[in-house]
Amino acid sequence: MSDIAEWLAQPFLCVTDLLRVHTAEHGERRAVICEGREISYAELDAEVDRFAASLQRDGVAPCDAVAIAAHASIDYVVAFLGALRAGAVVAPLAPSSSPASLAGMIANSGARLLFLDEDVERVLESVATDVYARRVHIGRPGALDAWLEPVGAKPAHVEIQPQWGFNIIYSSGTTGTPKGIVQAHAMRWAYAVRSVDRGYGPHVVTMISTPLYSNTTLVSFFPTLTLGGTVVLMPKFDVKGFLELAQRYRATHAMLVPVQYQRIMDFPEFDRYDLSSFEAKFSTSAPFGARLKADIVKRWPGALTEYYGMTEGGGSCELVATAYPDKLHTVGKPIAGHDIRLIDEAGREVPQGEIGEVVGHSPAMMTGYHNQPEKTAEAEWYDPSGKRFIRTGDLGRFDEDGFLTLLDRKKDMIISGGFNVYPSDLEAEIRTHADVYDVAVVGIESQQWGETPVAFVVPHAQATVSEEGLKTYANGRLGKMQRVADVVFVDAMPRSPIGKVLKRELRERYTTIKQDATCKISTAK
Repeated sequence: MSDIAEWLAQPFLCVTDLLRVHTAEHGERRAVICEGREISYAELDAEVDRFAASLQRDGVAPCDAVAIAAHASIDYVVAFLGALRAGAVVAPLAPSSSPASLAGMIANSGARLLFLDEDVERVLESVATDVYARRVHIGRPGALDAWLEPVGAKPAHVEIQPQWGFNIIYSSGTTGTPKGIVQAHAMRWAYAVRSVDRGYGPHVVTMISTPLYSNTTLVSFFPTLTLGGTVVLMPKFDVKGFLELAQRYRATHAMLVPVQYQRIMDFPEFDRYDLSSFEAKFSTSAPFGARLKADIVKRWPGALTEYYGMTEGGGSCELVATAYPDKLHTVGKPIAGHDIRLIDEAGREVPQGEIGEVVGHSPAMMTGYHNQPEKTAEAEWYDPSGKRFIRTGDLGRFDEDGFLTLLDRKKDMIISGGFNVYPSDLEAEIRTHADVYDVAVVGIESQQWGETPVAFVVPHAQATVSEEGLKTYANGRLGKMQRVADVVFVDAMPRSPIGKVLKRELRERYTTIKQDATCKISTAK
């Protein structure tokens, strides 16, 4: 069976099964490129075997958890794939997490082994006694090799089952303690199969510059390798480096978050790079402004597609920006086979055109939150027929053409004087000022109104408007109950590693720097 289409027609395969197929058919092809190092499919397959055999030697059984907390590298790729081949479930953890958060995630995952780099070793020093997993270093030359079985070692075969856990992705923790989202092998296989329609295949060269612990990355990373392409891995994103690598390796695909797109399009030398090899660019994970989408469509070759969905799975929407230039303010339509609905506070579906919380059902849904059944139940909604949906916590509205416009996170909606105020509406108006580079609006406690909006703004470098001047400009364009109580200039927005604005941090910052302004805020309207 040499035709990849025949393999993909199988009801289920583990992604590491396809690694063997590509090794047999084109083992010399580059699988991963990272910081000048390259590894072919044949070399990668052999290293994955050594890793899986080493896990089995150390007593790791199918469905046991293995944790990885390190920056992206070829060793990281070997560890992830090797654990999968051994039947283990992988818990990829953010190296940037606090010591307590890292220790908590390792404990929650139940990992028997932790693969980490020197940066994470230092982070864990203060909580060393709370981490019981055995540690193995990766990323340092020779460190992993010392733990591995000899070259040529083969693991005992493990028959991977579709319902087994593939990975445990921990939520970003922007709203509290990270929750472990268990995704099954069947879910990852479904992603790989549908990626054929997104242009993935043996000819593809995919730029990966977001962290390997993020689902945003994995939905592009695994389809590339599963379908025989080449991954160009950037451990740390920088604009010039990205453009140089994309040009050098004739990149065809990229998954980037909106803040990365913004930085690339703002780069003064962008138009000097040859990006004509690009076929497809993707984005997800954070709000993607219509103006930015339009700029990318105009100046960067290849299709631009935005995905809206959750790591938990459920329904997803897709907007091919190049095909729908008049719908750039939306996140597109539900993907085929995905059921997206909107519900009110009582859990009833709302009519078309009205605002509701987005819930979704699809073939790709999480098993649940790891060891947190009550949190799993909170995330689920069932329609009258008993069909299971995942709640997103996002508020949205469908237009007459079936395109979904997102308004805000439900928790970020501001209730001021009994009126619902959507920060995204305010942000859109404030962005119309020529001096505004970026903006985020949050709700601050108000004695008079309950909550009142405050805008944090990153001004352009040559901006001349003052905070008070921008407040006057914004409030002249906003409705009475939308008016901002204050405008605060900041150098940059606090963001998660995948680009989400951390509004909780902005609220906390405002409380700190404006303690004496409470009375003024309460009388803003």
